[in-house]
Parts: sequence; C-alpha cells; structure tokens
Amino acid sequence: MHLTRIAQTVLLSLIASHAGAATLDSSRQQIAEQAQKLEPELLETRRDLHAHPELGNSEKRTAELVAGQLKAMGLEVKTGVARTGVVAILKGALPGPTVALRADMDALPVKEVSDLPFASKAKGTYLDKEVDVMHACGHDAHTAILLSTAKILTGIRDTLPGTVVFYFQPAEEGPSDFIPDGKNTWGAKMMVQEGVMKSPRPDAVFGLHVWAGVPAGQIAYRPGPTLASSDDLRIKIVGKQTHAGRPWDGIDPITVSAQTLVGLQTVVSRRTDISSYPSVVSIGTINGGTRYNIIPESVDMTGTIRSYDYGIRQKLHKDVRQTIEKIAESGGAKADVTIIEKYDPTINNPALTEKMLPTLKWAARDDVVQGPLVGGAEDFSFFAKEVPGLFVFLGVTPRDQDMSKAAPNHNPGFFVDESALVVGVRTLASLATDYLYAHAEVGK
Repeated sequence: MHLTRIAQTVLLSLIASHAGAATLDSSRQQIAEQAQKLEPELLETRRDLHAHPELGNSEKRTAELVAGQLKAMGLEVKTGVARTGVVAILKGALPGPTVALRADMDALPVKEVSDLPFASKAKGTYLDKEVDVMHACGHDAHTAILLSTAKILTGIRDTLPGTVVFYFQPAEEGPSDFIPDGKNTWGAKMMVQEGVMKSPRPDAVFGLHVWAGVPAGQIAYRPGPTLASSDDLRIKIVGKQTHAGRPWDGIDPITVSAQTLVGLQTVVSRRTDISSYPSVVSIGTINGGTRYNIIPESVDMTGTIRSYDYGIRQKLHKDVRQTIEKIAESGGAKADVTIIEKYDPTINNPALTEKMLPTLKWAARDDVVQGPLVGGAEDFSFFAKEVPGLFVFLGVTPRDQDMSKAAPNHNPGFFVDESALVVGVRTLASLATDYLYAHAEVGK
C-alpha cells in the first residue's frame, strides 16, 4: 500500500517524536546518574570555594579555579570577562539552538558565624577597608553546581543538539572597589555590554539561586516578574546653618528631612498603582549635624527604590524626585536628588517558564512550588532582558528545621544543606538538554 504525502509526513513526525523522547529520556538518565556520581567532587569544590571567598571584582582565585576545571573538560574558555568573569562554550556534535547557564561567583563583606571545618576566615578589601568575607548568599554553591553541570554536559556532547554557554559571573552583589555612580558598570550588565550574548547568541538563559527558608531540594519558581529592580536614592537637603536657639536666622535641613521622610511614604501609598505589583521606597541612612545646639548646613540621606515593572519604576523615580524637591522648596531649602539605576527587575519569560516546568518537576522529584515575589534584586535580569530567561530558587534549609527561623541569605549564620546541591545540578543540566532537544529542529 502506498502512503500519501500527508501520511508520510505524519509518520516521519511520529518517528522523530519517539526518537526525541528516547533521546530526552536517555539524557535525563545520564544526568541523574552522573550528578549522583559527581556529588563528592561537587561538595569538595563548594567547600573549597566557601573557605576562600572573594568580593565582587576581586574573584581572581575563584576565576582561576573555574577556568582550570573548564579547560580540563576541553571547553573553549575565555577569562577576564567583565574584569574577572569566565565564559566557556560547549558545542554539541549535532546542530541545534544555543542555551546559556549562569552562576555568580562573588561573596559578601560578612563575618561568618559557623563551626564548619571549611568556614571562611578570609579577609578582603571593600572600598579601601579590610573586612571579613563570607559566601553568605550561596554563590559558592552556584559556581560548584555549574561546574558539575558543565562536566555532565561535556560527557554527553556526542548526542547534544546545539551549544551550551556557561557564564561564570563576577560582582553580582556589586563591586567592592568603587561606589556605583550610574556611569561605571559591573557584573552581568558589564558582561552583556562586552558582548557575551552576541557570539554565540543564546536562544534562552537559565539560572538558579540557593535560598534559605525553603526546604532543601525544593524548587520555587514564578512566571513573570520575580525579583525587584533596585535603584539607589541619594538625597542632600541644603539649608542654612545657624544657632539652634535662633532657628529663624537659618533654614533647618533636619526639619525638612523629617518632612521628606513622611512625604516619601505617600509616593507608594497614594501615587502608585499597586493593584498589579507592589513597590517600596525606603530610607536607610540619615546623616547631618555636628553639635546639639547647631542647626547644620545640610543633611544627607540614602535609600532604595524597588519595583517589578518598568513603567512603574520610571513613574516612581519622577514622583520621588518631585516630592523631595517640592518639600524642600516649601521649607526654603534646596534638594539635590540622585537616583542611580542598578538592577532591572528579574522577569521570567512566561512561555519559557511554562514550557520548562516539567523539567523542574523532574529535577526536583516533583517537589516544586510557585514562590512569592522577592524584594531582593538580581543582575541575572540583564541576561533575561536580552533573551527569554528563567531564574528559579533552590531550597537549602534542612527539612527538619523550622523554615521561618532559618538564617536568611546575607546573614552571618546562613547555612547550606549540601544535600540540595545535586538537585541544582540536575536542574541546570536538564534545563539545558530539555530545551536543546525540544528545539533541535529550529537550531542554527
């Protein structure tokens, strides 16, 4: 019996579909087996990195360790990216699309409170001052997870349809060698500016973050806006110095600053549409005056502006500036307002998130939940602004603990249950392979 052209096409599609499923199942099996096999090496790398943390733009030892392992895998490696970053390229044997996987490498100026045998005793230089340094946000885990992921994917390159690019990024927490001024860049934004996403250009980018207060091994995700933008707010209220007993002879910047604080609270509560996404305007420091009976010349304040939407973000900037300047004017003072845009909101591509949800469920053995909005910021946002991105959270708090009492990220007591790290490896490796196999037919 002769098959019609349509029947032939249908049959070939079914054959290709079954072959693809078989390849996908095979890759997942290899990922699961190799992740378990590599776990001792994964933990050894993580502990080494944890014991030797480095601040943003100072990750020299970390970058050397990363580059050395990647070169030993036979990958194409570029160092010195965005100062201390490392990029590696794995080309599969078969044609297909390109995916990027990202890990950040830097630590924080925090003194570790821990009795772990590999606890950090490191010192570093932060804005010209010596400080204690700790991986208090888990970037040591991210780096170790991505290195193991690279090793697994390299082992299956003969059946890999497409290209995987590994971004080992510096300075996610910000630079340690200069204060952000709106002109200099760092971390992910600098990597993008240097062209890491142009050659090769990924079709999708994936990343993860270990998170306290979430059970070890559980994955939390969220489609759409996930983490907030982060902008620095710097205010100088300039008045006129005088004796505190004769305030009418001057202009009191302290009183104007107090009025400014109250006025800023109305920017969100009365002028911002929060029916879709929340926003935050917070003042963190106030400095002014030298003596109890002297009204000072000026007062300096700093704070942060957070939002999840680009339009709301720009309106917040306008309203904050107007509120401060008009309050100062009403008191006879002058306000100098500087808003420095640091991190964009991290927005997970909804279609990509939905498509990769089965992958997350496989990697976490179905222990996957949809998480809340996070008030923190992430410069993974700059990668996800260029191409569709997905950023997920990996729980690292021991399951026998009260999640609400876990020391949070950035805390001196931050703790990583290392049993979760192999889940992270399964996650990044399967996100890459599942995407490549699913889109192989449209590969370049």
